[in-house]
Amino acid sequence: MSLEVIVLAAGLGKRMHSDLPKVLHQVARQPMLFHVLRTANSLNPSKIHVVLGHQSQLVAEAIEQSLEPELRSKLTLCIQSQQLGTAHAVQQALPNVDPHSQVIVLYGDTPLTPKADLENLLEALKANSMSLLTAVVDNPFGYGRIIRNDLDRIACIVEEKDATPEQKAIKEINTGMIATTGELLQEFIPQIQNQNAQQEYYLTDLAGLLVQAGRAVGLVHATAPELLAGVNNKLQLSQVERIYQEQQANRLMMDGLTLADPKRFDLRGELTFGKDCFIDTNVIIEGKVVLGDHVSIGTGCVLKDVTIGDRSEISPYTVMEKSELKRHTTIGPFARLRPGNVLEDEVHIGNFVEVKNSHIEEGTKSGHLTYIGDSDIGAGTNIGAGTITCNYDGANKHRTTIGKNVFIGSDTQLVAPVTVEDGATVGAGATVTRTVPANALFVTRAQPRILPGYQRPTKKKK
Repeated sequence: MSLEVIVLAAGLGKRMHSDLPKVLHQVARQPMLFHVLRTANSLNPSKIHVVLGHQSQLVAEAIEQSLEPELRSKLTLCIQSQQLGTAHAVQQALPNVDPHSQVIVLYGDTPLTPKADLENLLEALKANSMSLLTAVVDNPFGYGRIIRNDLDRIACIVEEKDATPEQKAIKEINTGMIATTGELLQEFIPQIQNQNAQQEYYLTDLAGLLVQAGRAVGLVHATAPELLAGVNNKLQLSQVERIYQEQQANRLMMDGLTLADPKRFDLRGELTFGKDCFIDTNVIIEGKVVLGDHVSIGTGCVLKDVTIGDRSEISPYTVMEKSELKRHTTIGPFARLRPGNVLEDEVHIGNFVEVKNSHIEEGTKSGHLTYIGDSDIGAGTNIGAGTITCNYDGANKHRTTIGKNVFIGSDTQLVAPVTVEDGATVGAGATVTRTVPANALFVTRAQPRILPGYQRPTKKKK
């Protein structure tokens, strides 16, 4: 029997106080909905039906623009034009559901839903017409309560606004996640009524209907109830973010990464690392980051889509994006590597140096206060403080080529396109506009003058 997943993502999200649809608010810089879709996809379903409502066009555009194509190909988008309740939302997907399939219902605002709980739901479904994920919580306010009969089996679910004081004291709550079949949903969803305080069609009423019809409903206890909390406001969003980040930090440390403080680390992508790597506090990892062996990342660094070779050291407050660093590189502090760089072994990029779209060969150093853009620099070269590659003429970008064992003096401007050949020396303060031959000295200083007894200007009296 094939598996299909229905994800409910049509809510208004009024308590978010935002123009953004609730399910597009982010955890680890990814929309909550995307986390749910990826968890659903990990079960290898044949189809995933996403029920959209409020600002459906924005959600559909986000899916089209940012979700990976393989997952996107499994999606069917369904529209709930009126928000009449969760059962009504499920009903919008049913025309696309194979009646012979197993179906799991999930929610777009529960981004931390564990795969293991969903697997347990499917396992329990083998002996039941429907399986239901429940949790025991200290504060059940706002959740539907599980009402059990004399045999300790489920009798029904009562929502918060419809519950009696005795029922509100029950701490076993409904998470809303169920597993059943397409055929059962198509038979029983139309029977659900809206005779409740909200005048909505509750999916939770399905359990009571099945019990009345003599169908078996199995209860599955959540492995970690705190991971199933839905996000309804910005405070809850921040709490879910922290839970997620601590999960990732714990996983990485168990795999051998040293984190100075796991509570001050943000993973917003994928991190692969070798032996004896260290990451200091307040580091942000985005995209795909690969660290070799014995790599050290200083406090406050932001790394996005970078590869860093063995025994490299990234000093504090360095920002790097889409760059490749080979072995024994030293970067920062306060350096910036923009996209398109390849830095070979033992390259040093110091404080307040910016590098963009450049290839820098082995052992070259740029210690401070420099801009290197669209450049190719040979091995063993020294770039003095205050050097600028002037790569933009107001219309087009041009490349600067600097050979091996070149010495560029401080406060030099290299006006691209320009070449400095192997072994050349450029004196401090030069403006280089033409090729500097190999092993030559290039200087552009005017003859200095000394004026003895110089009288400084004085201020005019008002």
